[in-house]
Amino acid sequence: MSQIQTSAVDRIAVCSWSLQAQNPRELAEKISATGVRRVQLALDPLRESPVVWGETENIFRQSKIEIISGMFGCIGEDYTTLETIRATGGIAPDATWPQNLQAIQASAEIAARLGLRLVTFHAGFLPHEKSDPAFDKMLGRLRQVADIFAAKKIALGLETGQETAAALATFLTELNHPNVGVNFDPANMILYGKGNPVAALRALVPWLRQFHIKDATSTKIPGTWGTEVAAGFGDVDWPAFFSALRDLHFAGDLVIEREAGEQRVKDIVAARELVMRHLKN
Repeated sequence: MSQIQTSAVDRIAVCSWSLQAQNPRELAEKISATGVRRVQLALDPLRESPVVWGETENIFRQSKIEIISGMFGCIGEDYTTLETIRATGGIAPDATWPQNLQAIQASAEIAARLGLRLVTFHAGFLPHEKSDPAFDKMLGRLRQVADIFAAKKIALGLETGQETAAALATFLTELNHPNVGVNFDPANMILYGKGNPVAALRALVPWLRQFHIKDATSTKIPGTWGTEVAAGFGDVDWPAFFSALRDLHFAGDLVIEREAGEQRVKDIVAARELVMRHLKN
């Protein structure tokens, strides 16, 4: 294998939740079937079902699978429509904040035991204006979450999509927390209808920590979800995307995510090949 190919392989990972496994051994088998040996691991199953998922680290070690980052979800999230996720997403809802804070603290403990250096999550919709009463509330909650992970020397990455890149950059500038960055998902920008992904990633350069490799097509009905599709079949301009990464000298992890479709392993293999082609150019 060439040095370029080896370098590319060392940067590619897959999201564990994309593979819909029921236990860690099944997950390890599915990861191996993709040809990828690195994974971003959903931490919620380990927190919620330790009897089932408690051996994840040992099984991955036996299978020579490396955990490169983690992810956690928030309690009560409803992705049925854009309106429902706006109301229920992330750490914004007051009703679920105490439960979420407790779960986040537990997730940080798990991440620390696994030796992770990055954990990502959807914070929820961030207010666009400082005059919004929710702006200071979200600043305070995000600082609290960031401090929990910083105490364990784990960086926190916010998922993109719910707001424009400009709005996210404004919020992160105001937050001014060295432990908070961005897990950039180009498809989410399209799914939420929040702008061109390539222009967005350039606007978020100071905070880029990790990328998801995912694709989508824009909605034809304003106010509704776009449609996730296999990588290479949507509206993400992959040549321009990878050109921007080269221009920015980004050498971090590229994590394949597939949350729709009935042939996840096949789609992830195709996405891996897409990434390899572009990294060799």
